[in-house]
Amino acid sequence: MVAYSFKKQFGPPILAGTKAQTIRADRKRHARPGEMVQLFTGMRTRQCRRLGESQCVEVLPVRLVFSKRAAAELMQVGERYLITSGQMDAFAQADGFADLEAMARFWWAEHPPEGGNILTFEGALIRWQPLTPADALDIAGAA
Repeated sequence: MVAYSFKKQFGPPILAGTKAQTIRADRKRHARPGEMVQLFTGMRTRQCRRLGESQCVEVLPVRLVFSKRAAAELMQVGERYLITSGQMDAFAQADGFADLEAMARFWWAEHPPEGGNILTFEGALIRWQPLTPADALDIAGAA
């Protein structure tokens, strides 16, 4: 089972079911469709909180390009390009942000480029089914 940790701000939307995806850098192994994932905030800290677990439903390559001039220059998910502001806003909201501008601000703060006015990221988009909250798992495990 693969575990993913999130910043505290993403806990409520994950628990509410409005965030059911995450964008991650490539690594040795991501979750695979059909596999269970565990979701946490603050993993490897004293503030660690288990949010719950779910089943991975999709893993797609993702490419994001943000510029200082515009919130997003390019968003590509799998083979699909998000080209309208409505598509990009919907994607940002599915990822736990109010809108595309909030997502762009987050990416600039968390992943600033070494120089220049363009931030480019390539990685994986992992999507999961509605979350089974940790408290429900704890009750089921105690029964």
